[in-house]
Amino acid sequence: MNVLVANLGSTSFKYRLYDLGQPSEPLLSRGAIDRIGSGSSSVRLWLGDREEVFEAALPDHGAALQVCLNRLSDPASGVLRSAEDLGAIGFKAVHSRDYHGVHRVDAAVLDSMEAYSAVAPAHNPPYVKAMRALAERFPQIPQVAAFETAFHATIPDAQRYYAIPEAWSQRLGIQRWGFHGASHRYIAERVAQLLGREDLRVVSCHLGGSSSLCAIRNGRSQACSLGMSPQTGLPHNNRVGDFDVFALPAILRETGQTLEEVLETLASRSGLEGVCGHRDLRDIEAAAEAGDRRSRLALELYVGSIRHYLGAYLFELGGADAIVFTGGIGENSRRVREAVLRDLDWFGIELDPQRNASARGEALVSTDASRVQIWTVPTNEELIVARQTRDLLRADGGRSGSGKG
Repeated sequence: MNVLVANLGSTSFKYRLYDLGQPSEPLLSRGAIDRIGSGSSSVRLWLGDREEVFEAALPDHGAALQVCLNRLSDPASGVLRSAEDLGAIGFKAVHSRDYHGVHRVDAAVLDSMEAYSAVAPAHNPPYVKAMRALAERFPQIPQVAAFETAFHATIPDAQRYYAIPEAWSQRLGIQRWGFHGASHRYIAERVAQLLGREDLRVVSCHLGGSSSLCAIRNGRSQACSLGMSPQTGLPHNNRVGDFDVFALPAILRETGQTLEEVLETLASRSGLEGVCGHRDLRDIEAAAEAGDRRSRLALELYVGSIRHYLGAYLFELGGADAIVFTGGIGENSRRVREAVLRDLDWFGIELDPQRNASARGEALVSTDASRVQIWTVPTNEELIVARQTRDLLRADGGRSGSGKG
């Protein structure tokens, strides 16, 4: 089965196309389209080892997918025999009111995602809009939503529930759902392969524009720093992270802003950007090195929050066999890895400075004497979603999901 995994923004469309009919699960194509709906969209496609770049007028995501399918199935240069060879579209969906597994996209799933648009404002609105546009233009292609919360269904109650009235937890679903599930699932599976063991205690550190830590035991999630919404946990590039809700009345009173305006600030103009004015860690590191005080503070806040959750999860797991850094920052910032793991030799966690400085791709960066192995591992969320999409559609013809709760 050929599965296209879509990553959507309000004006962007990125995809990866996998052939899951072959044991090696090859990546056939990938692409990125920006400025959808602007009158002149930028299209960049990789078809095998060839790159195509052009401009096109694409009013919506349905038109964007049509352009991709046309190129993917072109007789002269495409990687598919025809558009009918596309078996499904999989989505790394984030959150919904009622669904937390892997599900065929239908009206009920879309309504449930729309109901949580305020909980995941950067993700759900563009996904719902695009899914509807794609379903209208391509009704023959199954769409599957693999919710990021699915991997965290194994988190025990003591790590899942807030100290709030039971009715809020049960009837309203106010819980620590956790996110980045596809990434943490991939890390759990890949580290088991790398170490040749399934009985592992792993702390997965997904650090990027959006960041989270996950405690994993025997391949199963035990805790995640992200809670009810993707705005929680570590400071993100422009989202607040952990925040005391009782600060809201003071902000509302002193600024005269509405609750919606304050929440929008917390969700899109806070985090690292709110502290120092930069949201890209490379810019923050450069400014900090140049002596910018606020950029140094942003780095210290970020690293301090990572260490906070790392310490908690080491205690929760009773130690660790591996600490894994993934995501754009986790894989590429030797400074962040060094700062996070400083002075942990007493815990059997020893980072090798030379290995850390030269790490590229999958790399062991701990010393030979370290009791805990430290790795950098590029994640592959899209491959996880492609597999989940295939598995769902193989079961019962794709007519049912893996359970609502």
